[in-house]
Amino acid sequence: MYDDVPRGLFIGGAWTDTDATFDVADPATGEVAARVADASDEDAIRALDAAANAQTSWAATPPRIRADILRRAFELMIERTELFAGLATLEM
Repeated sequence: MYDDVPRGLFIGGAWTDTDATFDVADPATGEVAARVADASDEDAIRALDAAANAQTSWAATPPRIRADILRRAFELMIERTELFAGLATLEM
């Protein structure tokens, strides 16, 4: 069920591998439901740098285009609500 959960980090517009991951286990059974990325301090700095580098072009993007991009991000998250809820529920 959780085979399509990304195992990397999305930084600077691309999926990147990471050495650090952690298991999301079902506490009722102890079975691992998924393995997900565990960002390091260095990963956070890379993400922050990527965001800072993108700021100028993002600010120059017309508001309507930015709205469309943010709306699409929202729609993708909503499409995956069951996946996110299932993972969160399993790890509790």
